[in-house]
Order: sequence, then structure tokens, then C-alpha cells
Amino acid sequence: MGKRRFQRTVGIVIAIAVISAAAMVWFIVAAERPAAGYAPTQGILFGVWTVLYDAEAPPLRVMLAAVALALLLAASVALLEQRIANTSRRSVNALATPLAPRVVMASTRGFYAGPVSVTVLIPAHNEEISLPLTIASLLNQSHRPERVIVVADNCTDSTVAVALRAGVEVLESVNNTQKKAGALNQALKQLLPQQGDNDVVMVMDADTRLDDGFLETAVVRFTDDRALMAIGGLFYGEDGHGLLGLFQRNEYIRYAREIRRRRGRVFVLTGTASIFRPAALRTVAKNRGTSIPGQPGDVYDTAALTEDNELTIALKSLGALMISPPQCTVVTELMPTWSTLWAQRLRWQRGALENLGAYGITPQTMRYWAQQFGIGYGVIALGSYLLLISIMVLSLDVWIWFPFWLGLGALFMIERVVTVWKGGWRARLLALTLFPELLFDMFLNIVYVKGIIDISLGRQAAWKHLTPKAPASAHTEGVRV
Repeated sequence: MGKRRFQRTVGIVIAIAVISAAAMVWFIVAAERPAAGYAPTQGILFGVWTVLYDAEAPPLRVMLAAVALALLLAASVALLEQRIANTSRRSVNALATPLAPRVVMASTRGFYAGPVSVTVLIPAHNEEISLPLTIASLLNQSHRPERVIVVADNCTDSTVAVALRAGVEVLESVNNTQKKAGALNQALKQLLPQQGDNDVVMVMDADTRLDDGFLETAVVRFTDDRALMAIGGLFYGEDGHGLLGLFQRNEYIRYAREIRRRRGRVFVLTGTASIFRPAALRTVAKNRGTSIPGQPGDVYDTAALTEDNELTIALKSLGALMISPPQCTVVTELMPTWSTLWAQRLRWQRGALENLGAYGITPQTMRYWAQQFGIGYGVIALGSYLLLISIMVLSLDVWIWFPFWLGLGALFMIERVVTVWKGGWRARLLALTLFPELLFDMFLNIVYVKGIIDISLGRQAAWKHLTPKAPASAHTEGVRV
């Protein structure tokens, strides 16, 4: 009961914190007294509402204070994250952090467990359309997996037949009512006891295609570093789905770029495709219900909406070392409609908040708390910016170009274009137009607010599965990096 109560207060705590921070900034700016004799410009909105606005650049000391505050906060989060990571890597406490690099290296010193072998689990619920391309991307790897197992969960289509025709193994879940996490738990309970110390287990979605070289890179990394416990993939969006698909592809390109700049330090071991040492998964199952949430013996916490995010936090809490190499890329399914995108992102947001509530405030979750605070502050900042600029534009009788604001806008536009350069000319053109992507960001911000409200009110969350539809050109769509 206490844990559930804390989970409900997560949204309230984040909302109060970000609103307080925004109010403080507003107070600082409002406290700046205008020069003697200066009066703000007056406009009439819709002929009935008198609006006062100031289109001048803010005073230099206000701008410097804002920049200094932003840099201080960013540096503080980065230093805190680095300190926590270093502490975990240096830990020798086998009870608190059994997966810490020094603990793992000490336990495996002097032993050669043989070459790395790869077993792939593909959880699938009615995935007859997307599954063939997923399996093909595995079998065409430069380092082919030793085993591919499709975990068929309550399928009512021909998923099982498609998998068997492709020449891979099938394991059907039995009386599973706990979605993807429950099906994977059943499969892992059968698989993990058979796995040696130098085997690895990959879990990938049935709507994902690996780019060639993924497994080869991962095997080399696991071979060279005995302390490495998991490798996550960097995901890019599939082609198609018009403007909505382009929004999502740009978003994923920016995320992958950020991970590369972090030298592979992982935010989330994505469910699209991640690889684990069996020892890591066994240790998670062993510690469920004691040092980490969940049912004892389960690898995945079936109470979590976002099982990949929860497993990442679980592994980090146990001291595990994990990375996302830039060569390990995948192409994943995009949401085809605004309603399915809303459902997906609301599940992600609710899942992230519930995971924070389940784990509380720990050194390993501090980065995730900071991320939620940052998103919340961004919601207020972007919403205020779009609202105030709209009011000013509607109030102006004559359009005036201000060099200061044009300069800031140009810098922001350049950043948006550069960060999606890899996506091609369409991605760059969309970023250059600026405001469509800002409106897409506002859509995601509304999802964030909805997630905060729902968890604060204790509303029940839903796990919604999107059944893929056959493309018009029946599986001829190419794999893009």
C-alpha cells in the first residue's frame, strides 16, 4: 500500500517541482524594472482584449543569469551521473551490487567460458505480417545467431506457421495473462538454466529489423569485456507513414545522436533489440522482491507498463555495466496514426513514472528523476513561448523584425537541422520549417501532462497492442540506417 501511494505522488511531486521552478524564473524576469519613461507596447486582440507586450531584448544580466543557470543545472546532472556511474563501477560489494564490473571480473578471473553464442527471443502476438522481415534480418547477419526462438503469445493468426516456415523454433506461452513480460518470463525460465557463462540472450520485438553487423559488433564487445552485462540497440524509424512518420524518424535520429555523444551510455535498454548475459538476467530474477521490485524468480516485472525501462533500472540498481554501440542499429515500426502514437507515448510516459515510483529516489534513478523534471519544465517553457508569441502576433498592427530574436531563432533552427542531417533532405527540410516540429513537441508535451494527471489520480493504465497491417507493396520496403 505504501509503495502504491508513493507511485501516485510521483506525478504530484514532479508537477509541483517544475511549476515552482517556472514560477521562480518568471519572478526573476518580472522583477526587472523597466527604464524610466519606458512603456510597453499596447495591442488589441480580437478587438476586445487589451494586451501589453515588450518586444525588446531582455537586459544582458538577465540573459547571462538564465544561461548560467541552465549550464549549472546541466553540469550538475552530468557530474552527478558520472559520479554515480564511477561509484558503481568501483563497487566491490557483492551483496548490494552483484553485477558491478569489479565483482564480475573477480568472479570470472582465470576462466575461459568458450566462444560467445547468441540465442534470440522474439516475443510475438499476432505478428504474421512483420515477423518474416524480422527473422530474415537475423538470418542475414554477418554473425548468425545460434538459435532463434519465436515466443508466440496467445496468437490467433498464423504467427506460429510463419515462424516454422522460416526455419526457426517456436515456444508458445501457456495461460499467459501478463502480456509480453509474462511470455518472456515463461521462455526465460526454460532457457536460462541451459545458458553458459559466455552465452548471450537477445530479446527483440517482432516488428524490428537488425541492420547487418549488429550481432557481430555485439559479440566482439562481449568477448573483449567480461564485465559487460548488456548491449542495447540504437533504433531508427521505418520508411513511410507520411508527415507523422517523418516526425518520429527525426525524433529517433536525435535520440540516437544523443546516445552516441554520450559514448554509448544507456538511458534505456530498448525493447526493440537488446542483448544480455544470462548471469545478468539470473541475478535480476534472484533479487526480485528484495533489493528490486517484482516477483521472485521473474526476469521481467509484469507490473511494469514499460518492461524494457524497468529492466534497465533493475540492472543499473545491481551495478551492471551496459552500452549502446553506434554500430548496433535497428529499424523499428512507427505508429501510423495520431491515435496509436498517443496510446504508445502515454504508455511510455506512465511506465516511466510508475517505475520511478516503484524504485523511489536512489543514486541509480537520479538521472531519470532529473529527466522527468527537465521534460516538465520544457512543457511549461515551450507552451508559454508558443502562447505568448501567438498573442503578440495577433496583437501587432505592423510586423517588426527584431535582430536579437531572429538571431536566437536562427541558432535554434541550425541546431534542429544539424541533429537530423543523417535523415536526408526530407528530415532537414522539416527541421528547417521549425514550427511543425514544435507543434509535434507540443503533442508529446500534452501526452506528458496526461500521464502526470493519470498517475496522480490513480487511474488504471492500459497496455495496448498494435497489430500491424500488410503494406501495399507486400514486404518490399527496404531496411534503412
